[in-house]
Amino acid sequence: MENVVLDVKGMTCGHCEAAVSGALKALDGVADVKVHLDTGKVDVRYDKDKVSLEQMKEAIEEQGYDVV
Repeated sequence: MENVVLDVKGMTCGHCEAAVSGALKALDGVADVKVHLDTGKVDVRYDKDKVSLEQMKEAIEEQGYDVV
């Protein structure tokens, strides 16, 4: 398993947290997601053989947030 910290812009509330977390958890290969609203960081534990960083970014961007 790999770990990555994504910098996500635009998250401000519990709904934002749920949208980002849900989009990532729906991807095959994502094992764990922790959203930190205060810093805009999202910790993701994933299997790099099943899901790519680009797929995770796309899933977040489809929810209306920007990944820096």
